[in-house]
Amino acid sequence: MFQRILIPTDGSDITTKAVDTAVRLARHHGAKLFAISVKEPFPYSAVSEMQPTPPQEFFDAQERIAQERLGQVLAAARAEGVEIEAHSVEALHAWEAIIEHAQRVNADLLVMASHGRRGFQALLLGSETQKVLTHCEFPVLVVR
Repeated sequence: MFQRILIPTDGSDITTKAVDTAVRLARHHGAKLFAISVKEPFPYSAVSEMQPTPPQEFFDAQERIAQERLGQVLAAARAEGVEIEAHSVEALHAWEAIIEHAQRVNADLLVMASHGRRGFQALLLGSETQKVLTHCEFPVLVVR
């Protein structure tokens, strides 16, 4: 049924549950798994001398963190014999990058973690998952 499954990762514990679910689904359906980690862009300011971290150091740190997160997904997929590709992308809004990447790899299912915000906190902060659900035009499985 599903042939191309995308799993975004932010390294959180709840994302680990979503990764496990995506790997099991990919194995069950014989699907290829795609993992994505979204990096934050450098916070440029009007007064560049006040930046606490030089841009290249920031980019290197963001890439290192993304690769660590993706490494966990790669290991989980390979342990189950699931074919996988992993990518890191830089974006201001993670939800947009996730949807764009899903379209780029022709994903037919997106498996995401829900961070479980409720009530006023959910209203105030929202969530990347909620934004993906609002704007996505293909199936999304939300793991709690």
